[in-house]
Amino acid sequence: MDLEIKNLHVSIDDKEIVKGVNLSVKHGEFHVVMGPNGSGKSTLAKAIMGHPRLKITQGEIIVDGVNIADLTADKRAKLGIFLQFQNPLEIEGVGFVNFLHTSKRSVTKGDVDVNQFMGEVDSWTKKLKITNGIVGRSLNQGFSGGEKKKAEILQLALLKPKLAILDEPDSGLDIDAIKVVAENINEIGEKQEMGLVVITHYNRILSYMKPKFVHVMVDGKIVAEGSTELIEKLEKEGYDSFVGK
Repeated sequence: MDLEIKNLHVSIDDKEIVKGVNLSVKHGEFHVVMGPNGSGKSTLAKAIMGHPRLKITQGEIIVDGVNIADLTADKRAKLGIFLQFQNPLEIEGVGFVNFLHTSKRSVTKGDVDVNQFMGEVDSWTKKLKITNGIVGRSLNQGFSGGEKKKAEILQLALLKPKLAILDEPDSGLDIDAIKVVAENINEIGEKQEMGLVVITHYNRILSYMKPKFVHVMVDGKIVAEGSTELIEKLEKEGYDSFVGK
């Protein structure tokens, strides 16, 4: 799947947050979008996924040559787009495994072999070092911040999207968990050859990752683009060096 964002402007309650972003993600590419809090990174991610509260006032979101800006979030998911939320919701009464199975059936548009599916759940649970007890709980109910993030990476592994947008997958994680999550994201992305867009404002998780393209977002705009050398510049100079560009 190829994603191309052209001159995208996005508002929330008549306040413009994304102010003319251009971004191209080709099949199998690994991109990172970095920026300070409030720069519009999460709003950009939600706009790509089709969050109903957002209003696209200008620009296009093009997937494989087709503008999907008017599609609802569920239709975008069925195209193969996945969003890992910065703050996953807790939904009491919705079993975690049932949610995973229903989601899998929805995006694959067909039956899912239960035994095979549960085998995948068990395998990825072990790889992500997820506590066995959370699998039997309601969706994110009583999960720690780190468990919520690992649960979302488990969804990523099972749903096998064509394009994954991961919004701050490192937040709420301790040092050991950051490494586990990063290594599994690398493995999932490489094995499934999906496009990956990781959003973060810290470089700690990136020390375990292999992004090819780096974008810096400040005040609703992408103000710099490059390779991993850009991460090193951010580490030395901070985001203030990009303000006003």
